[in-house]
Amino acid sequence: MFDGVLFDLDGTLWNATVRICEGWNVVLRRHPEIARPLVTEAEVAATMGLMMPDIARKIFPVEDEATRALLLQEHEEAECALLRTYGGVLYPAVEETLAALSARAKLFVVSNCQDGYIQTFYAAHKLERYFTGFECAGRTGQPKSHNIALVARQYGLERPVYVGDTLLDCTSAQEAGVPFLHAAYGFGGPIEGVPAVHAFADIPAALAAMCPP
Repeated sequence: MFDGVLFDLDGTLWNATVRICEGWNVVLRRHPEIARPLVTEAEVAATMGLMMPDIARKIFPVEDEATRALLLQEHEEAECALLRTYGGVLYPAVEETLAALSARAKLFVVSNCQDGYIQTFYAAHKLERYFTGFECAGRTGQPKSHNIALVARQYGLERPVYVGDTLLDCTSAQEAGVPFLHAAYGFGGPIEGVPAVHAFADIPAALAAMCPP
């Protein structure tokens, strides 16, 4: 069995697009000088997995970097306040599956999000007790591949695996030298040549098939 299971967050453990979208639109209403319509959930979904500066470039393609940085800072504050209060939408069977997995391996969250975002997931849904640790681009300033390898090294994992929903998750795991399980129910499209699950509850069986005892 794998000794560490590292999870992406958005599209793998929860769907927070509604709150993320609300956070962007809180900021836009403060800045009527920004000439763009309110952000849609489809736009948010299309940015999942990117690092935060890249998301700001996609949402505000005509603004300069200084303006994007200001809007991004305000958005992160608004988004985290909403998520701490309301949470996201957990995928079915997340808690019971995490409970089962945590009895057999150390669990982690590794995301390209800002610092504070994973903490809102813990706070809103009371799931921190199942995880040994987490890492994110907002803390290290590094991409997901670096942070996957960092967690594996810091916690002495000999057989880690990464679970995520996008092609970026897949390539990040490969760059870190870690096996990948595709959460095909999330935001990403099909990924050829990798094992996949179509429901969170199927993850333990899929991991057992990938790494027998």
